[in-house]
Amino acid sequence: MAASMQLICRALSRLSPSVSRSSRQCTSVFQTLDLRTRPGLCAAPHPAPHPAQAYCTAAAPGPDAPGPDLDSRSRYAEKPWEYLDSEEYEEKYGSDPVWTGYRRNHKGGIPPQKTRKTCIRGDKICGNPCPICRDPHIRVHPQNVKLLQQFISPHSGVLYDPTRTGVCMKQQKKLNEAISTARDHGLLPFQIPYVDFTAEDYSNSHQAVGCTPPPPSPGDSWYHWYQEMTPDAGAVAKVKKIYRDYLK
Repeated sequence: MAASMQLICRALSRLSPSVSRSSRQCTSVFQTLDLRTRPGLCAAPHPAPHPAQAYCTAAAPGPDAPGPDLDSRSRYAEKPWEYLDSEEYEEKYGSDPVWTGYRRNHKGGIPPQKTRKTCIRGDKICGNPCPICRDPHIRVHPQNVKLLQQFISPHSGVLYDPTRTGVCMKQQKKLNEAISTARDHGLLPFQIPYVDFTAEDYSNSHQAVGCTPPPPSPGDSWYHWYQEMTPDAGAVAKVKKIYRDYLK
């Protein structure tokens, strides 16, 4: 009976391809029934696995086994200053600062007066990120002194304007905070402006410095405003009238 049903299912599958899936299911079901009905061919039940049976697990890599390559972003995550001493940095930038030759994409021939607020917003990255946002290895950190020195003028010690370096406002704020922290920790020097003091500032002939007046005669004060002053009787009466409720 099972063989006849299998032939019927094959004939139906040849006539209509839409019933091919159902015919395959029917064939598998009848094959199972045929095995169960035949004497002596009943499949023995599978023994339950012993609790102490060890299953196949992946072997732990040995000390000499080659490990997976580290992510490029996590390689210098803890110590970003090591990237500036690496060969990868020298091949990419050489001895120039990271912002050398950068030009922001903008509409028209006149560049904007301010840089963009940020280059990365969530998962979206702008078309031409700033020199810091475009390289995942570069990270602004107070101990990353070589990177911070690239954004400080060696003549005046002032941080370069973002319109010159092309850094976005978010990274410019981080640079200000990192440079201030590095100077407080003694990692970066302070630039003290030179002031030329002339001899006039220490002489008695300067306009702001006058000679001490001679001592007054006995009974007179040094200055006229130190002498006894008599207030106006009308002004005193007016003040007493205003504050008469508070005077005792």
